[in-house]
Formats: sequence, structure tokens, C-alpha cells
Amino acid sequence: MTKTPTVPPEPDRPLHELLRLPAGEVDLTALDPRGTPGYPGAGKEDAPELTQALAPALSDLQERLYAAGRVGAEGTPSVLVVLQGMDTSGKGGVIRHAIGMVDPQGVQLTAFKAPTEEERGEHYLERVRRALPRPGAIGIFDRSHYEDVLIARVEELVPPEEWERRYEEINAFEAEVIASGTRVVKCFLHISAAEQGERLAERLEKPEKHWKYNPGDIDARLRWSDYQDAYTAALQRCSTQLAPWHVVPADRKWYRNWAVAQLLLETLRSLDLEWPTADFDVEEEVRRLSATR
Repeated sequence: MTKTPTVPPEPDRPLHELLRLPAGEVDLTALDPRGTPGYPGAGKEDAPELTQALAPALSDLQERLYAAGRVGAEGTPSVLVVLQGMDTSGKGGVIRHAIGMVDPQGVQLTAFKAPTEEERGEHYLERVRRALPRPGAIGIFDRSHYEDVLIARVEELVPPEEWERRYEEINAFEAEVIASGTRVVKCFLHISAAEQGERLAERLEKPEKHWKYNPGDIDARLRWSDYQDAYTAALQRCSTQLAPWHVVPADRKWYRNWAVAQLLLETLRSLDLEWPTADFDVEEEVRRLSATR
């Protein structure tokens, strides 16, 4: 008999409502990067326990999703989690601590780097299409197609009229992805300049963290206000009814990890996942197995 997973403590309201980007003009300075909306615990001290409490339900629902994909059940959905944020905002930490609680067999992780020479010769969304999760899978984008209206804008990699029209192209692309059966969860990991400075300093101070440090991070930090403007535009123009942005405060790592895990759990629950039914005669197979004992 399948054991029902323990129900973990819940926010007072669904977290996807609490973290959904407010409608209207976006003002990142008004969104607290140290906030803890919906957190059901006391603080950092109970965060590991509360985050881990999500694991049984996450694992159960993801296995149902994966099973449906494996047997090719008609209409099997998929989930795509988009992680965007400035350097050190914690995309890798979220993948380890939140996404790491589910079976890696059912996860498709794509870390988008600078496009290759071949990719530069095609439409910018083509490499994103190739990375979309198959039915039954959870896809994770470590950075994403939004780089094409963020770094491309700030570093002037394309003319303004080019990145300007990409906002609507991205909205149309996401609508198409959702219509095909993929639930999209977009998470902006909102970190403050002060906290980013502390994390970069830590990477320089500790030899075991040198591998994480990239001198280019300082170049981007020097253009902090330009990147904040680019993020503001991307959030405001690409937060739609179908694919809204969720602003995840990222100065507190423990909250950030819990919040993304909770958002994923709420998304999986909304799919009303059931175990796929057997396409064989179960009683006959029981009889055949008994005959071999």
C-alpha cells in the first residue's frame, strides 16, 4: 500500500500568490531582498527542517509525473523552472538544496552559457526549444532565454530595436510552451548589491570557493544599475497571466531554498497527478509470478 506523504507546514496563503510580481510598474527597490513572505517557521534555525519536510511530498508527486512520462500516458505534462538573478543570487544553491530533493532521473538541467558560434547563427530561441523538458520531466533553466534581453541589452550585443522586440517574442514563446502542456515557473532571485558584495568577498577569501569566482562578476557588478534597469523591464514586460514572474528574496539563502521548493510543490500539486494505470492484466501477472516461485 502506498504511504501518503506527511503534509509539511504551509504558508498562510499559497506562496505563488505571495511572491507573484505585483501588477503595474515594477520598482525593485520596493521589493525587500531580505523578506520572508509566507515562511511558516521562526527563522534560519528551523529552515533546514522545514525545507526537508517538503521532500516526501515533492518526491511522491515527481515520481507520479515521471511515471506518466515513462509509460507515455496521453497528455502527460511537464514543468519548467526558470531561475534568473544576478551573480551569487543562488541559482546553484537552489538546484542543490531545493531541486536536489527529487529524483535526478526525472530532472533535465540546462545551464545557459554564452551561445556557441553555431547557436549565434540561428534564432536565439532555438537552443531554448531544444532544452525544453520532455513530458513527465521537470526542466530547470539555470539562466534562460531572458539573457537575450538582459546581458544582450546591457552589453549592447544587439541593437536596441532587436532586444526591444524580444519581449513580445518571449511572451509568445512561453504561451506556446504552456499550450503544449508545460507548466512554467519563473523565479527571479532578488539579491541586494550589499549581499552580493559579501558573497563575492567570501569567494575571494576562501580558497575552496575560488572555483566559483569569475572576474567578469565584478564587471557586471560595476554596471549594477544598468542590470537592475534591464531586469525591471524584463519582469514588467514578461510577467503575463499565463507565465507570471515570482520574485524570490535571495539575501537569506535558507528562505530562498525553501521558497523555490515550496513553489515547485504547489505547482506539482496543481497538476492533480495520479499513478498511471497498468496496461496489462495485473491478476494474470500475479498468477504467472506465483507459478515461478
